[in-house]
Amino acid sequence: MPIYQYHCAKCNLKFELKQSFNDESIVACPRCKNGAQRLFSPVPVIFKGSGFYVTDNRKNVTADTSDVKVTKAKEADKGTEDKAKQ
Repeated sequence: MPIYQYHCAKCNLKFELKQSFNDESIVACPRCKNGAQRLFSPVPVIFKGSGFYVTDNRKNVTADTSDVKVTKAKEADKGTEDKAKQ
């Protein structure tokens, strides 16, 4: 069951409560019995392994890669034309 953080606006109490997903989201403050609101916090993300930094995936490419794609496309078209002639 997940643990949620709540904040009471009336008495400024912050508390945690373990709830299931099916429980009602409206919670009363344990100190003043006023309605408390759920606090949302960002989830931590940990990047492990290689490939997450700019230096890990950098290749020494000096030629323009768009020319390579065009050349490969032209070669593929020639292959289909040769098969059609046969």
